Amino acid sequence: MSQYGIQSMLKEGHKHLSGLDEAVVKNIEACKQLSTIIRTSLGPNGMNKMVINHLDKLFVTNDGATIVNELEVQHPAAKLLVLAGKAQQEEIGDGANLTISFAGELLSHAEELIRMGLHPSEIISGYTKAIKKTIEILEELVEEGSETMDVRNKEQVVKRMKAPVASKQFGQEEILSSLVADACIQVCPKNPANFNVDNVRVAKFLGGGLHNCTVVRGMALKTDAVGSIKKMQKAKVAVFAGGVDTSATETKGTVLIHTAEQLENYAKTEEAKVEELIKAVADSGAKVIVSGAAVGEMALHFCERYKLMVLKISSKFELRRFCRTVGAVAMLKLCQPNPDDLGYVDSVSVEEIAGVRVTIVKNEEGGNSVSTVLLRASTDSILDDLERAVDDGVNTYKAMCMDSRIVPGAAATEIELARRVKEFSFKETGLDQYAIAKFAQSFEMVPKTLAENAGLNSMEIISSLYAEHAAGKTKVGIDLEGGLCKDVSTLQVWDLHVTKFFALKYAADAACTVLRVDQIIMAKPAGGPRRGDQPAGMDED
Repeated sequence: MSQYGIQSMLKEGHKHLSGLDEAVVKNIEACKQLSTIIRTSLGPNGMNKMVINHLDKLFVTNDGATIVNELEVQHPAAKLLVLAGKAQQEEIGDGANLTISFAGELLSHAEELIRMGLHPSEIISGYTKAIKKTIEILEELVEEGSETMDVRNKEQVVKRMKAPVASKQFGQEEILSSLVADACIQVCPKNPANFNVDNVRVAKFLGGGLHNCTVVRGMALKTDAVGSIKKMQKAKVAVFAGGVDTSATETKGTVLIHTAEQLENYAKTEEAKVEELIKAVADSGAKVIVSGAAVGEMALHFCERYKLMVLKISSKFELRRFCRTVGAVAMLKLCQPNPDDLGYVDSVSVEEIAGVRVTIVKNEEGGNSVSTVLLRASTDSILDDLERAVDDGVNTYKAMCMDSRIVPGAAATEIELARRVKEFSFKETGLDQYAIAKFAQSFEMVPKTLAENAGLNSMEIISSLYAEHAAGKTKVGIDLEGGLCKDVSTLQVWDLHVTKFFALKYAADAACTVLRVDQIIMAKPAGGPRRGDQPAGMDED
């Protein structure tokens, strides 16, 4: 049978969807599905999702970024939203949820407009105008005097960090944000713009509860010390990446041994050699040896004799971090270290936390460039969720080091934007005024979702918010605990301006990209193993 039309042009097995109904509306449907999943976990009362990924790992979380990462989204249009969420997570580290649910909301409104008969390009031009206007209005809503802040002042940091942390762990934000603020302020460099997120580590231990969490200046290694010496104060540290052991020689040689004495001496020379090496390390003033690989029996024996504490860190990433904490240079093989290569610690001690032996390396003075938050909780999934909350807090800290401006939280900003963009749409004359009006309406998703997730009547809340804002009270938001509308500045709920800025921008971009598609042409998928499947036995690192 001879094929004609587009069939004849493409290989068989392809799919071709075109036109409004097939391509555009189908794309929008897929994106709406995704945003419906994500939306219910927006905000502090957000529901948790249970996601089991392809490796059977269980995630229980309400962190938008984690959910989308673990859902293997197949649909190409929904993937665009996922990418927008990921971009937000990379850029700011918080607000991925807002990005995806807002983009989904924009698209579902676009679908209504398309059904009314507007052309997608008119919708796109309306949305583009609206997002420009939104960004202008957002600038005006910035709280007075928040441009300058002292990033080392805990109170100001916690004020900005409470909202992102509360959206992950509602009701525990006070404890958590003060922990995270402490950890961040400890490692904040002279120039805050160079703050590195990696310098705040998280160590998770089962058992105990949130009130047992602490911050350690330095590192917590989940290993025991190798030798019998478990404590050291104010010691110099030598780091050997290659392990502390006698190394086999490069060349192979045959030794002829004639008498018994020679045999005894031959064994002794090896001992003498190891002792000489260890003695050289001890003489250089080092009291703690950190090895990146195995520690030999004989070497350990001499370390004990010279009263050296031995730690073993098998992961090379941990080893690098350790070097950064103590300011040491890792040496490749066992040799006498230069005084410059040695690091310094205030105390190294092995402590027991919940039945796990943990080596805690503290470095109070000097450039303590790493601090660790020790998290305690009753189950693994709670621990993981706490870790995400801490991550969000740390990322927010980084964002506020760059730009510390804040806008009112608790949906106060969104309602104000909705009101102002709606007014702006009346001034437009073209067909895109409908699109701008719909864009304004999309902002209502945030207060609506917040209210619904908290079990409040969303209609009442939104109308009373509009009434307050029309009366000129631009800082009125939802008080989720009381279920009323309140002035946000009394509640101390603030969002960072950057987070909102990028979330709305990425959402509008993603929505416009999806709307610009009018045909989908899929080739026949190739055989063979699926891309993205890791070969068995591969690690995540």
